[in-house]
Amino acid sequence: MEKVVARFNEIVTRKLLEGALDTFKRYLVKDQDIDVVWVPGSFEIPPVAQKLGKSGNYHAVLCIGAVVRGDTTHYDAVSNSAASGILSAGLNSGVPCVFGVLTCEDMDQALNRAGGKSGNKGAEAALTAVG
Repeated sequence: MEKVVARFNEIVTRKLLEGALDTFKRYLVKDQDIDVVWVPGSFEIPPVAQKLGKSGNYHAVLCIGAVVRGDTTHYDAVSNSAASGILSAGLNSGVPCVFGVLTCEDMDQALNRAGGKSGNKGAEAALTAVG
């Protein structure tokens, strides 16, 4: 199982990663079968996910990131590019590339979805990967 994790908003993405790793452990995925690759941000996830998918070494690639709306339209560009890029990575590689990128209005919402009131979306994405 491969995970591509964005460093940008790491306070959120690290919690998503921890939730995913806990889920993999519960479903008996062995540590030696899990690799984590960090990328600068969510925009950079798709090409790395496609390369990993095409490597033939993984059954799934879990893509973890967090895009938080700011004062500009940058949010729209990054979140749309990440979503369409991850979809394309899965289609082009033939390996499921699971979308675990939060797209949130503010940091409170992101933290709530990374283990707060709304659960951990990284754990939910990991369930998709093992399913």
